[in-house]
Amino acid sequence: MSGVHIIGAGIHPFGRTPQRTGLQQGAYAVRQALASAGLNWRDMQFAYGGSDAAGKADTMVSELGLTGIQFINVANGCATGGSAMFGAYATIKSGEFDLGIAVGFDKHPRGAFDPKPAEWGLPEWYGDTGLMLTTQFFAMKIQRYMAMHRITAPTLAAVAEKAFDNGTIADHAWRREPVDAATILAATMVSDPLTKFMFCSPAEGAVALVFASERKARELGSRSVKLRAAAVRSRPPGSFEVFSPALEIERGPSPTVIASRAAYDMAGVGPEDIQVAQLQDTESGAEIMHMAENGFCLDGEQEAWIAEGATRIGGRLPVNTDGGCLACGEPIGASGLRQVYENYMQLTGQAGARQVPDDPRLAYSHVYGAPGVSAIAIVER
Repeated sequence: MSGVHIIGAGIHPFGRTPQRTGLQQGAYAVRQALASAGLNWRDMQFAYGGSDAAGKADTMVSELGLTGIQFINVANGCATGGSAMFGAYATIKSGEFDLGIAVGFDKHPRGAFDPKPAEWGLPEWYGDTGLMLTTQFFAMKIQRYMAMHRITAPTLAAVAEKAFDNGTIADHAWRREPVDAATILAATMVSDPLTKFMFCSPAEGAVALVFASERKARELGSRSVKLRAAAVRSRPPGSFEVFSPALEIERGPSPTVIASRAAYDMAGVGPEDIQVAQLQDTESGAEIMHMAENGFCLDGEQEAWIAEGATRIGGRLPVNTDGGCLACGEPIGASGLRQVYENYMQLTGQAGARQVPDDPRLAYSHVYGAPGVSAIAIVER
């Protein structure tokens, strides 16, 4: 069994890029990742790639080169990027190959996502209730959580304010202007209690990561981080997730809880060891709930954590240091890989103005997607 290293990373800026297709953005990120590793496309032995709305990832070989590469398309909702990364991790870990790449990209039209019930195994009545509209579902979920654990609306606003502050110092972010908490709270209500600044937007962008076996990473002498753990889990009995048609009386853990436990066990570390984290924040409430689901605090402790600035850059656990989905937007295929890209930049000291102090050694990423899929990665310098 071989250790797995990330030896190169590339990103196409998130936001709107009308002059490039989603596939072209993906190819851009691949070329950037290869250049950072000092490698060529012909050096790649395999690839995993995913997109939700911008085409089949494997067709980018027309842009990158017809090398006969083994190229696997991945589709797993918002966890598509994390799942592509898991495929690359498992392929290297098996010892079958020494070098490969994971790429995710997307180019969503303006407006909210428009999922159809039949595509998710649901009857039409579920769509008629309005719950296919994810803004409404997540608002209901955070309302329930706030009532149970005494989380307040100013805490939701503080999460978004932090995201936009971090976005101002992240070159790849879409939203590059600060928005203060008072403006966030006073903004148009989308689904109570979430205002328009508390939601991320569908977007465009691409990320690629180059993976290598431990032996190959040493041979190349590349600047690398070790992928200590990669875990993907779907929803267990009793969880209540997006596009779930019912809430069971007997509650169970979420897919994030079981994925995080698996990742911690695999890495041999605990949440107390993590020094920087990227957590799914499709809206402000998601980041709050995911802080607890990933083991960083107890339910309800987020109120104090956020008030004291613990999740800001320089705090005891910086969260979403590049602004997360709120500042970057969410191109579904790229979003999970963006988190790992950010951790790679943090651990290799390349994060610039948003660099976490004190030379972080362990970083954590978590992506969540419909209909209840979570992907976790823990990387080590």
